[in-house]
Amino acid sequence: MVALRRALMALVAGGGILTASAAAASPQVVSFRGGYYPGTIVVKTTERKLYLVMGEGVAVRYPVGVGRAGKQWSGTARIDGKYRNPAWAPPADVKRDNPSLPSVIPGGAPHNPMGVAALTLTGGEYAIHGTNKPSSIGGYVSYGCIRMFNQDITDLYERVSVGTPVVVTR
Repeated sequence: MVALRRALMALVAGGGILTASAAAASPQVVSFRGGYYPGTIVVKTTERKLYLVMGEGVAVRYPVGVGRAGKQWSGTARIDGKYRNPAWAPPADVKRDNPSLPSVIPGGAPHNPMGVAALTLTGGEYAIHGTNKPSSIGGYVSYGCIRMFNQDITDLYERVSVGTPVVVTR
Protein backbone atom coordinates (compact mmCIF):
# COMPACT_ATOMS: atom_id res chain seq x y z
CA MET A 1 0.00 0.00 0.00
CA VAL A 2 2.81 2.44 0.84
CA ALA A 3 4.52 1.49 -2.42
CA LEU A 4 1.30 2.16 -4.36
CA ARG A 5 0.90 5.58 -2.73
CA ARG A 6 4.54 6.49 -3.52
CA ALA A 7 4.14 5.31 -7.11
CA LEU A 8 0.97 7.36 -7.56
CA MET A 9 2.59 10.45 -6.04
CA ALA A 10 5.56 10.04 -8.40
CA LEU A 11 3.20 9.58 -11.35
CA VAL A 12 1.24 12.73 -10.54
CA ALA A 13 4.31 14.84 -9.76
CA GLY A 14 6.38 13.45 -12.60
CA GLY A 15 3.62 14.04 -15.13
CA GLY A 16 3.95 17.77 -14.71
CA ILE A 17 0.59 17.98 -12.99
CA LEU A 18 2.02 19.54 -9.85
CA THR A 19 4.30 22.54 -9.91
CA ALA A 20 6.12 24.04 -6.96
CA SER A 21 3.51 26.79 -6.62
CA ALA A 22 0.57 24.42 -7.09
CA ALA A 23 1.87 21.62 -4.87
CA ALA A 24 -0.07 22.88 -1.87
CA ALA A 25 -3.19 23.48 -3.95
CA SER A 26 -4.48 20.89 -6.35
CA PRO A 27 -4.50 18.11 -7.28
CA GLN A 28 -3.06 16.20 -4.36
CA VAL A 29 -2.57 12.48 -3.82
CA VAL A 30 -4.07 11.73 -0.41
CA SER A 31 -5.08 8.85 1.80
CA PHE A 32 -8.70 7.91 1.16
CA ARG A 33 -11.02 5.38 2.72
CA GLY A 34 -14.54 4.54 1.75
CA GLY A 35 -14.72 1.23 -0.07
CA TYR A 36 -15.06 2.71 -3.59
CA TYR A 37 -13.63 1.01 -6.65
CA PRO A 38 -10.61 2.56 -8.37
CA GLY A 39 -11.73 5.03 -11.01
CA THR A 40 -14.76 6.22 -9.04
CA ILE A 41 -15.26 9.95 -8.56
CA VAL A 42 -16.47 10.85 -5.07
CA VAL A 43 -17.64 14.40 -4.34
CA LYS A 44 -17.88 15.25 -0.65
CA THR A 45 -20.11 18.32 -0.64
CA THR A 46 -19.46 19.30 2.98
CA GLU A 47 -15.70 19.22 2.35
CA ARG A 48 -16.02 20.89 -1.06
CA LYS A 49 -13.60 18.30 -2.41
CA LEU A 50 -13.68 15.85 -5.31
CA TYR A 51 -11.75 12.60 -5.04
CA LEU A 52 -10.72 10.33 -7.90
CA VAL A 53 -10.13 6.95 -6.28
CA MET A 54 -6.84 5.52 -7.55
CA GLY A 55 -6.55 2.37 -5.46
CA GLU A 56 -7.16 1.06 -1.99
CA GLY A 57 -6.47 3.87 0.43
CA VAL A 58 -5.35 6.42 -2.21
CA ALA A 59 -7.12 9.14 -4.22
CA VAL A 60 -6.35 12.30 -6.13
CA ARG A 61 -8.09 15.20 -4.39
CA TYR A 62 -9.26 18.44 -6.02
CA PRO A 63 -10.95 21.48 -4.44
CA VAL A 64 -14.38 22.23 -5.92
CA GLY A 65 -17.31 24.60 -5.72
CA VAL A 66 -20.63 22.88 -5.01
CA GLY A 67 -24.35 23.62 -4.90
CA ARG A 68 -25.54 26.50 -2.77
CA ALA A 69 -28.20 26.05 -0.10
CA GLY A 70 -31.31 24.50 -1.62
CA LYS A 71 -29.43 23.47 -4.78
CA GLN A 72 -27.31 20.63 -3.41
CA TRP A 73 -27.96 17.03 -4.29
CA SER A 74 -26.55 13.66 -3.39
CA GLY A 75 -26.64 10.32 -5.10
CA THR A 76 -24.96 8.39 -7.86
CA ALA A 77 -24.51 9.07 -11.55
CA ARG A 78 -22.12 8.25 -14.36
CA ILE A 79 -20.25 10.47 -16.74
CA ASP A 80 -22.30 10.43 -19.93
CA GLY A 81 -20.35 12.97 -21.98
CA LYS A 82 -16.95 14.68 -22.22
CA TYR A 83 -16.73 18.12 -23.86
CA ARG A 84 -13.94 20.62 -24.49
CA ASN A 85 -14.93 24.31 -24.53
CA PRO A 86 -18.62 23.45 -24.27
CA ALA A 87 -21.39 25.88 -25.09
CA TRP A 88 -23.79 26.47 -22.20
CA ALA A 89 -27.57 26.76 -22.23
CA PRO A 90 -28.85 27.88 -18.82
CA PRO A 91 -31.24 25.37 -17.22
CA ALA A 92 -34.78 26.59 -16.55
CA ASP A 93 -34.18 27.45 -12.86
CA VAL A 94 -31.05 29.46 -13.70
CA LYS A 95 -32.87 31.30 -16.50
CA ARG A 96 -35.83 31.99 -14.18
CA ASP A 97 -33.49 33.57 -11.60
CA ASN A 98 -31.48 35.41 -14.30
CA PRO A 99 -33.89 36.22 -17.16
CA SER A 100 -31.38 38.44 -18.94
CA LEU A 101 -29.04 35.51 -19.64
CA PRO A 102 -28.81 34.54 -23.30
CA SER A 103 -30.30 31.20 -24.32
CA VAL A 104 -26.85 29.89 -25.24
CA ILE A 105 -23.34 31.10 -24.39
CA PRO A 106 -20.81 29.82 -26.92
CA GLY A 107 -17.94 27.62 -25.84
CA GLY A 108 -14.76 29.56 -25.17
CA ALA A 109 -16.63 32.81 -24.45
CA PRO A 110 -15.13 34.58 -21.41
CA HIS A 111 -18.50 34.66 -19.63
CA ASN A 112 -19.28 30.98 -20.27
CA PRO A 113 -19.55 29.39 -16.80
CA MET A 114 -18.46 25.92 -18.04
CA GLY A 115 -14.79 26.83 -18.37
CA VAL A 116 -12.49 24.79 -20.60
CA ALA A 117 -14.18 21.38 -20.23
CA ALA A 118 -17.23 19.61 -18.87
CA LEU A 119 -18.11 16.08 -17.83
CA THR A 120 -21.88 15.75 -18.03
CA LEU A 121 -23.67 13.44 -15.63
CA THR A 122 -26.56 11.04 -16.16
CA GLY A 123 -29.90 11.71 -14.52
CA GLY A 124 -30.19 15.47 -14.81
CA GLU A 125 -28.77 18.78 -15.88
CA TYR A 126 -25.62 18.57 -13.77
CA ALA A 127 -21.97 18.45 -14.78
CA ILE A 128 -18.48 18.55 -13.37
CA HIS A 129 -16.90 21.48 -15.18
CA GLY A 130 -14.31 24.23 -15.18
CA THR A 131 -15.11 27.80 -14.30
CA ASN A 132 -14.39 31.34 -15.41
CA LYS A 133 -14.65 32.38 -11.73
CA PRO A 134 -11.77 30.67 -9.92
CA SER A 135 -12.64 32.55 -6.72
CA SER A 136 -15.80 30.40 -6.50
CA ILE A 137 -13.81 27.22 -5.90
CA GLY A 138 -14.20 26.12 -2.30
CA GLY A 139 -17.63 27.67 -1.91
CA TYR A 140 -21.30 26.79 -2.02
CA VAL A 141 -21.88 28.58 -5.30
CA SER A 142 -23.70 26.63 -8.01
CA TYR A 143 -27.14 25.37 -8.95
CA GLY A 144 -25.91 21.81 -8.35
CA CYS A 145 -22.97 21.46 -10.72
CA ILE A 146 -19.48 20.72 -9.44
CA ARG A 147 -17.02 23.50 -10.37
CA MET A 148 -13.30 22.98 -10.70
CA PHE A 149 -10.30 25.13 -11.54
CA ASN A 150 -9.77 24.94 -15.31
CA GLN A 151 -6.39 23.20 -14.87
CA ASP A 152 -8.04 20.64 -12.57
CA ILE A 153 -10.94 19.80 -14.90
CA THR A 154 -8.36 19.41 -17.66
CA ASP A 155 -6.42 16.94 -15.49
CA LEU A 156 -9.56 15.03 -14.46
CA TYR A 157 -10.85 15.02 -18.06
CA GLU A 158 -7.71 13.13 -19.14
CA ARG A 159 -8.01 10.59 -16.31
CA VAL A 160 -11.66 9.51 -16.71
CA SER A 161 -13.91 8.21 -19.45
CA VAL A 162 -17.60 8.08 -20.31
CA GLY A 163 -19.19 5.60 -17.92
CA THR A 164 -17.05 6.57 -14.91
CA PRO A 165 -19.16 6.28 -11.74
CA VAL A 166 -19.75 9.46 -9.72
CA VAL A 167 -20.93 9.47 -6.09
CA VAL A 168 -22.01 12.77 -4.50
CA THR A 169 -22.36 12.82 -0.72
CA ARG A 170 -23.41 15.60 1.63
